[in-house]
Amino acid sequence: MDQLKEALLSELRKLDGVQDRPSPVSDGTALFYFEKEFAHFHDGNELDLRLTKSKIQLLGLSHPKGSIHHPTRSPNSPWIEVRFQTADDIAHVKQLVGIAIAQL
Repeated sequence: MDQLKEALLSELRKLDGVQDRPSPVSDGTALFYFEKEFAHFHDGNELDLRLTKSKIQLLGLSHPKGSIHHPTRSPNSPWIEVRFQTADDIAHVKQLVGIAIAQL
């Protein structure tokens, strides 16, 4: 498993109610908060996160260019692909996950 993905999972496992399991709809890992899926990994450095349209806009996030998994995703989607490339990105993604689960 990619080191950054494992580092992120290690941090997310510390959050009460968060579990990682095989995704029921993809070949990767999904994240659940008290049994409700809120994210899944596309690969070792990309998390597809259900954050809500309003939070995505409020945080100034945008769909990444060159998306392989969701190239035609609507800007109105509650999901956003979040890429992480460095150890510093892990803290940012963990913060976004905290925002996502607070809305569930």
